[in-house]
Amino acid sequence: MLDSAHDVLILGGGLSGLTLALQLKQTMPDLDVRVLERRSGPAPLAAHKVGESSVEIGAHYFSETLGLRGHLDSAHLRKFGFRFFFSEGRHDLSSVTELGASRYLSTPSWQIDRGIFENHLADEATRQGVRVDAGAVVRRIDLNPQDPVDGPGHRVEAEWLGENGTPRRETIRARWVLDASGRASLLKRKLDLAQDNGHHANAVWFRLNTRLDVDNWVDDSQWRGRCDPAARWMSTNHLCGAGYWLWLIPLSCGAHSVGIVADADMHPLDGLNTFDKAMAWIAEHQPCLHEVLDGQRDTLMDFAFFRDFSYGCKQVFSAERWAITGDAGMFLDPFYSPGSDFIAISNTYITKLVQHDRAGESLRMPSLFYGEVMQSFYQSTLSLYEGQYALFGSPRVMPTKVLWDYTYYWGVLCQLFFQDRLADRAALLELHEPLMRARQLNEAMQALLRQWGECTDLALAKDGSRDDNPARMLDQASLPWFAELNAGLRDKLTDAEFRQRMRTNVAQLEALASEIVGQALRDVPDLDLSALPIGLAPVDSTDLLFQMAA
Repeated sequence: MLDSAHDVLILGGGLSGLTLALQLKQTMPDLDVRVLERRSGPAPLAAHKVGESSVEIGAHYFSETLGLRGHLDSAHLRKFGFRFFFSEGRHDLSSVTELGASRYLSTPSWQIDRGIFENHLADEATRQGVRVDAGAVVRRIDLNPQDPVDGPGHRVEAEWLGENGTPRRETIRARWVLDASGRASLLKRKLDLAQDNGHHANAVWFRLNTRLDVDNWVDDSQWRGRCDPAARWMSTNHLCGAGYWLWLIPLSCGAHSVGIVADADMHPLDGLNTFDKAMAWIAEHQPCLHEVLDGQRDTLMDFAFFRDFSYGCKQVFSAERWAITGDAGMFLDPFYSPGSDFIAISNTYITKLVQHDRAGESLRMPSLFYGEVMQSFYQSTLSLYEGQYALFGSPRVMPTKVLWDYTYYWGVLCQLFFQDRLADRAALLELHEPLMRARQLNEAMQALLRQWGECTDLALAKDGSRDDNPARMLDQASLPWFAELNAGLRDKLTDAEFRQRMRTNVAQLEALASEIVGQALRDVPDLDLSALPIGLAPVDSTDLLFQMAA
């Protein structure tokens, strides 16, 4: 039995663990950081993991916080934003409503091949002085045992199998134990921190060793020319229907990721949990895709599914020098790709806690404060999904929801991360009122959107001649304020400018909310508006909403 000691021991050498190790080492170069990873050897290309699509917070974290912009540009694909097709039951994408940008917006994100990326992270962490050990199985975790000689500290027993099959064991002592073990959730299970969040959905996904070029599915040069470049396939494409969405994500190795995410009641997993079942389901719901995939069956690389994938965690940071990051703690939903965002936020808070500890400061208040803010982010983002899947098939309501959700994301959550204010307690306390106003607005708008969608479905059922899914493109890039909001993420603001930016963005959210309410009332005059915040009145205008249909 070997024995060693380190400042920080990270359990898990995947995306969350390796990025955390890099951030800790870059922030505190003299910190002794060790990573234990269960997998032996490098990750394969098109690694069998979800999380290929990055969005602005996660992309900024990878490229700027960790300094990986060069690798992202050279080894991965620049993402052409999110794109949505309301193509339930359709054979032709050009005959339906499309939502997306006609050009790249200013702030970049990438489609990430997790195998390539995690191998690079491991190499980079090792180069910067992190010890990364593969093939390690954690057998026991003892938090804060009292040792008569060495004093308090965490102990982890790990095991490796030698070439001859003989196990080698090691007891590792660490001042900090950080759980990045993914769904193994080592600390969450040990401490009984699992929490049901009420959002019940399932996912299946597979990868094909081929390129799915959406642009060439339609023999219409005018339709292809709506985007510059004509590269819709570089987007995270969503094929949407009531109760589900289907993703198409390209990978730089030449493979394509395909996934179906569905409400557990509306589309039960039992009808999707094999490749043949999934293909039959796609034939029924998305025939435009099935016609392409059916001839590509021999390129199948893998298939997997998750039942009831969404969950919470009662606590992720502790003053007792342990913390949980990534999927080991919380997971929401792959829609809007928030996984890497929450890794970025959680890793940043953990890095701050280790800094406080090394400065000899008490961890009680910082761990409580960071934990409360983290749970607030989690709950705010959860509201985007709870009870919303029935909306996904509505080409009338869903574009407005996406516009609202992104305005809230870019205008509030992204500002805190891009301006490095996550741990700025003074600024967050000063902005408490507008931040709470934004959260209340978001919760009220999600309820309104659900109600609006339900009433629209009833209206369509009564009027069979009504067409809410015309052949059109709703171009986000042609909304000047929306493009400016995205570009503004890259601004470097002073303290005073940041505070003013937050107040301005919340005021813009209020204006947008008023217009959405006005639009909804034109559709459904008897909507229940009792949940709206005091002072919010409907406005009969579309200055901020979509006015274009190319």
